[in-house]
Amino acid sequence: MKPAIIFRLSVMMFLQYAVWGAWLPIVARFLKANTAEGGLGFSDTQIGWILGLASIGAVSAPFVAGQFADRYFRTERFLGCLLALGGIVITLLSYQTSYTAWLLLITVYSILFVPTLALSNSLAFYHIDDADRDFPKVRVWGTIGWIAASWAFPMIWLQTGLKLGWMPPFLVGSEIDGVTASLVSALRFSGIISFVYAAYCLALPATPPKRDAVEQLAFRKAFKLFTRPSCAVLVLASLAVASIHQIYFLQTSPFFASLGIMDSQIGPAMTIGQFSEIVMMVILGLMLKRIGFKWVMFIGCTAYLARYAVWGTASLPTWVMVVSQVLHGLCYSCFFATSFIYVDRIADEDVRHSAQTVYGIIILGAGPVLGGQLSGWLGTVYTPEGGQLDYSSFWYAVAAMGLVTSVLFALLFRDETMRAPASDVASAES
Repeated sequence: MKPAIIFRLSVMMFLQYAVWGAWLPIVARFLKANTAEGGLGFSDTQIGWILGLASIGAVSAPFVAGQFADRYFRTERFLGCLLALGGIVITLLSYQTSYTAWLLLITVYSILFVPTLALSNSLAFYHIDDADRDFPKVRVWGTIGWIAASWAFPMIWLQTGLKLGWMPPFLVGSEIDGVTASLVSALRFSGIISFVYAAYCLALPATPPKRDAVEQLAFRKAFKLFTRPSCAVLVLASLAVASIHQIYFLQTSPFFASLGIMDSQIGPAMTIGQFSEIVMMVILGLMLKRIGFKWVMFIGCTAYLARYAVWGTASLPTWVMVVSQVLHGLCYSCFFATSFIYVDRIADEDVRHSAQTVYGIIILGAGPVLGGQLSGWLGTVYTPEGGQLDYSSFWYAVAAMGLVTSVLFALLFRDETMRAPASDVASAES
């Protein structure tokens, strides 16, 4: 591949995940904090609905991004339009204080933003020669973008007098007055990045629609892909993993606050997981070649179990809770990044855009919505009347879900790339 193409795709991934990383890790802290602290004082159930519906756009993505990108529009132009509109909506959202307004605007934002995740993946796959080798190299820049946004926001908006420190981002200052209320500015920061990304889409390599495809509706053929035995098991496992993955973003920032971590340090502290993700993305291609898709994804499942089991052990010191986020690299890279590559490997060439988008329904749409409801329900179950959430019992319950998913996946999943004829695999990689 030409280095220039790799560079342009890497910048695309950097901006794609910077848009998300600017606000998602810390917004739950702002929503849950009481009004006296400067938050909105929403309940666990309300936050579950809000951040669950923050992914509902994945459900409509096949009818929007997949169909249009595959058949009618150049992907990079469609991507830019969605990002510009999303930037407007998330900026408006930052000025809202009512539950109804948040629920409505986050749903609209999701419909605009979530399809861009699948589109950026499919655009990258279109221009790379070897998905196993090249996609992790490009995708790792998305993780770097997430880290950069998570670090930049508190340094610019939440702190003064920055000095060298031992925790990420290694520059720490005094918190400003009203720091919890200022967390909402993360949405405005995300909006700024969205506008920059939308403009950058004009510099992305041209990705034309496939007007000569066999079927009129690309997503219909893509849905059929997931009736294969291996894909059916992958869908069920992905639904469970995506649910407990979403709980991480719903509860980690309030959990860290309960451990005594400052509001301005929650986002940077959570980026420890992204550092390990960078390492895993670099070696992911090698892992896939050595042990195959099934066992790489199994490692991802068990990493969720391990992380939540650590968090459920209340006797452990705070630094262990924070550092245990190194497991996040295994969680995300080994399961989600690998599953995207797996779907690309077995999908027919003319519907790869839509196959990525349809799979996004599960891991970016249905799973997070279920995770939001599960988080709200568990939050109610493990919160005594008039008391605080019992995080130990909460995390152990989530860990149990990870255990069941891991065992069933190991027993039931069959890797079709290992059994497919060589000609089929070559066609999928072309």
